Amino acid sequence: MTSSVPTAAPTAAPNPAIAQLGNPILRTLAQPVPEPEAPWVGDLIESLLANLGPGVGIAAPQIGQPHRVVIIASHPSDRYPQAPTMEPLALINPQIVAWDPATVEDWEGCLSVPGLRGCVGRAQGVTVEFYDRQGQFHRREFRDFVARIVQHELDHLDGLVFLDRVKATTDLMVETEWRKRILPPPGSIAPGG
Repeated sequence: MTSSVPTAAPTAAPNPAIAQLGNPILRTLAQPVPEPEAPWVGDLIESLLANLGPGVGIAAPQIGQPHRVVIIASHPSDRYPQAPTMEPLALINPQIVAWDPATVEDWEGCLSVPGLRGCVGRAQGVTVEFYDRQGQFHRREFRDFVARIVQHELDHLDGLVFLDRVKATTDLMVETEWRKRILPPPGSIAPGG
């Protein structure tokens, strides 16, 4: 039986505004935002949105800003065909306060680590406390793929990248191999998130 492998588009060049692996800002503990409703925080959120590109999330350290602010923006794409669609959500001073005991292994990539994918175990669900850009407090549960995005982005606030969560180097692939070997062909159902 023969199986056809989808032809992958070349990996796009990294956005020059995105800090790349090796930049010390990615290994720095981000600082809390004292006034979530301050105008500069709104400007930071707009900069994050402008630099998100095809990603499903971005954290302030990735654009050189050492503040505890992330954007979560799940949407279907060629990499994540089964991702749910949501409006981009800014989380200011987010903190995970509860983790689902069930974990799921799945593949991740990162705007700061272009061209590389890694299989990472993450909690299937998390409860997060955060502030919005109006300074309002929220407590919200995220599940499945969106919970994975949240955990990935919050790692950036603590100086971690997904490579720190990979159990073994055999759980790493360059993007072109991942597209050939792991990514489901267009039109099929992707397992997991």
